[in-house]
Amino acid sequence: MLDITLPDKKAVEKTIKSVFRLLFPITNSYSDTEIKNNLNDPHNQMLNILSGLTEKKEKVTQQFFKNLENIKKTLLKDANFILESDPAATQLIEVIAIYPGFFAIFCYRIANSLSQLSVPLLPRIITEYAHKVTGIDIHPLATIGCPFSIDHGTGIVIGETAHIGNNVKLYQGVTLGALSVDKSKASKKRHPTIEDNVILYAGCTILGGETVVGRNSIIGGNVWLTESIAPFSVVYHKSEIIVRNQNGFQEPINFII
Repeated sequence: MLDITLPDKKAVEKTIKSVFRLLFPITNSYSDTEIKNNLNDPHNQMLNILSGLTEKKEKVTQQFFKNLENIKKTLLKDANFILESDPAATQLIEVIAIYPGFFAIFCYRIANSLSQLSVPLLPRIITEYAHKVTGIDIHPLATIGCPFSIDHGTGIVIGETAHIGNNVKLYQGVTLGALSVDKSKASKKRHPTIEDNVILYAGCTILGGETVVGRNSIIGGNVWLTESIAPFSVVYHKSEIIVRNQNGFQEPINFII
């Protein structure tokens, strides 16, 4: 059995950037022929990274690049969904080139593809790279449908056994996590299921492997949810904000800086 050696993280990051440029050339149109005609550099980079991870590096590399055409089609659907969802986005190239949410989705879909090919370690390195540069933490074994939208994105956490359907939108600070951190539950579903056409607004936390957010639901900002909700639900957190004149105001105010 081949001993697993840790790939150089800088080499992994370089390879991910090369694959991104292969799928979305900066100066050319998004033609599928780009994937077939410009394989040499990222192909060799991938082979080098896989050398210490699997004895089937040639077969894995071949299958990975064979899968890229479908990955690109999925990513273009994601990018168009983000464009349609965000009034601040003006054109598709803007989403692809500069949106951190799209880059995190790209890294997840690449890492997930490698996970499906039973490549150890590398998928986690890829998603941790995305985590480092975007603040978005998606486990490569999470199941995420298409299209998928992340807006702003910083602070998002999507756990290993989370299931996310199609046409789902996430905003910053969303957590799809486990109810508890317990190693004995490693082989069980620990993270929630989000069905199709759901919107999760900023700061909401949804926990538990048995928790299901029904299709076409809206989860408001700062909601803490640990139980399932029916389809077409609206869940929101209600807080009280009091505005008063300063004159004669005697109640103590706690400032936290």
